[in-house]
Parts: sequence; C-alpha cells; structure tokens
Amino acid sequence: MIDSHCHLDHETIFNNLDEILLRSKSVGIEKLLTICTTDKNFSNIIDLINKDMMIYGTYGIHPHETSNSNISSKDIIKNVRKNKKIVGVGETGLDFYYNNSDKESQINSFLEHIEASIELSVPLIIHSRNAEKETYKILSKYKNSKLKILMHCFTGSLDFAKKLLNLNAYFSASGIITFKKSQDLQTTFKEIPIEKLLVETDSPFLAPDPLRGKKNEPSFIIHTLKKLATIKNIDTENLDKITTENFNKLFF
Repeated sequence: MIDSHCHLDHETIFNNLDEILLRSKSVGIEKLLTICTTDKNFSNIIDLINKDMMIYGTYGIHPHETSNSNISSKDIIKNVRKNKKIVGVGETGLDFYYNNSDKESQINSFLEHIEASIELSVPLIIHSRNAEKETYKILSKYKNSKLKILMHCFTGSLDFAKKLLNLNAYFSASGIITFKKSQDLQTTFKEIPIEKLLVETDSPFLAPDPLRGKKNEPSFIIHTLKKLATIKNIDTENLDKITTENFNKLFF
C-alpha cells in the first residue's frame, strides 16, 4: 500500500511520528507521500524525508494559503526539486468553498505550480473544491504540455472526472468514499478506470469509517482501500497491487 497524500508535518502526527510509522509499516504501507502546504513548513518536509526511507515529499502552496504567503514562482518551486525525494509539486489548486475574495491569488499561484511541474516533468497534486469549471478551464489549456495530474481527495462530479480523464489525470480516493452520504462519489469512482486510481488518507484529516471522528493516520488507509475494492468489485489485495503500481508509474 501507498498513502499518496498525508500531512506528516501536522503537529498531531509529527509529535507521535515514530509510533505512526511503525503502525504504517505493520499494515503493509511501502511509501508515504507527505505534502507541503506552505513555504514555511517546507523545512519540516525535508526533515521528514530524511527521517525514513519510506517517506517522500512535495513542495507547494495550498490554495487556502495563497493570500497569506508569498506566491512561489516557478523558479523557486523548481529549485527545491534538487532533492531527489521531492517527487511532486503541490498541493496547489483552487478552493472557492469558504471564500471567493482571494480567487486571483489562488489562480496566479496555481499557474506558477503548473508551469513548474511541466518544466520539471513531475506530477502536480491538485486540490479542487467548488471550482470545477475554473480548474478544468485552466488545466485544459495545458492539454498538450504533458502535464502529470493527480486530483487529490477527489470529490468532484462524474462529469468533471470524465473531462479530467481526457487530460490523462489520476484520481486519489480518500476516506470520504467510506462515508454513508457519499453514494454519488462512490458512483463516480465506480466509473473511473482502475488504472487511474490511487488511495490516500489526507491524514490527520478525514478518518474513514469505522474510525470517523478520530485523528486520521496512514495506517487507516486499509479501510479506504477495502471500500474502494468493494466499489470496483475487485478483491482488496489485487486493488492494493494496482494502486501501488499506479502511484509508482505516476511518480517514478
């Protein structure tokens, strides 16, 4: 198993990291991709990837942070790739759920991340919420640029997913697919080709059923994997192998 998106630098995980890594390994996790969300926390990402061989990292500015941070230029983003365990750009994207006032800063930051990922030829980890039209409009302009897209914690519509598949995107399923009220999302993941699927925890957020309400951690990914296997009508072991291969194909 591979947790394609977690936040190991978050205080609730970072303070108990040794135990969490042991539990991750005990359930069979091979790699953890810890995601950068601000320029300030990138030093923590570097500490983490140096701590254990199973941990890899990214560099990016979360859309919620674009109005509070200096927007990283593509040259700054490209520079951090000198570390070979920094394997992706993001998380970046657009989130207009809570606040529409910072649309311009989010879009400008998103564009810088896109340009950097293309020049580096590494995957772009995208967060998109309440911004399907805007996200697709921007990404579609890069259709012929060999952009490597990973839609993190995908909760979008089936129509949005189909459009993104035309851009050769991958989709990561989080614990949300285990929630009782996620039938529409489950239907969407049923339609997404299995060779385009990854799994993630987004820990310490979005703990899956039956652990909902607890602080999430990578070892909980087994519940998401099992639910996705049920949705795709495939045994869990086989899906584990496929999603692991998909991650390695995309990032390595």
